[in-house]
Amino acid sequence: MTAGSAAAGLQQVIDGLHAAPVALGEAVARLPRTPGLYAWWASPSVLADLPGPVNATDSGLRLLYLGIATSLRTRIAGNHLARSGSSTLRRTLAGLLLPTQAYQTVWTDRVVLTAADELRLTGWMTDNLRLTWWACGDPRDHELKLITALAPPLNVEGAAPGRHRDLVRNARAAYLASAGPRPSSR
Repeated sequence: MTAGSAAAGLQQVIDGLHAAPVALGEAVARLPRTPGLYAWWASPSVLADLPGPVNATDSGLRLLYLGIATSLRTRIAGNHLARSGSSTLRRTLAGLLLPTQAYQTVWTDRVVLTAADELRLTGWMTDNLRLTWWACGDPRDHELKLITALAPPLNVEGAAPGRHRDLVRNARAAYLASAGPRPSSR
């Protein structure tokens, strides 16, 4: 691929992720079991301290987070909408929402939400977030370029230093600390 066609390919992914965001219930039913990239969108009133780029199709939504998946359906339905232990997005959201939602966490091999709060966070996500996705053979080829170009506020890797990145890092640290010290193994 030439530099020009690589840029055109990246723009095609950006355009695809800027499609009309879909409610999560509908998205899960439509997500393919193929590799790809996904983008989480929310109203500017949701997590208002973290601005993100406006969606090209729905100006009432802005980008919060980008990710990649080997199977879009499994990653979204099986991880992001179910288990904090396997979702950086869920852990970040829980950390950001700790002051208002008072989520409870416990230690397993890592810090996770209690079962009841996993359900509460999924409900919050369903009520407040929307999703777009772009199926492609090797999403890793695009991930860091997209994070750099679009600057979704919940992505830390590839993000520019600054107040928003610090806010997200602090929320992740608060989430980790919320379960107390790691229990000693016997």
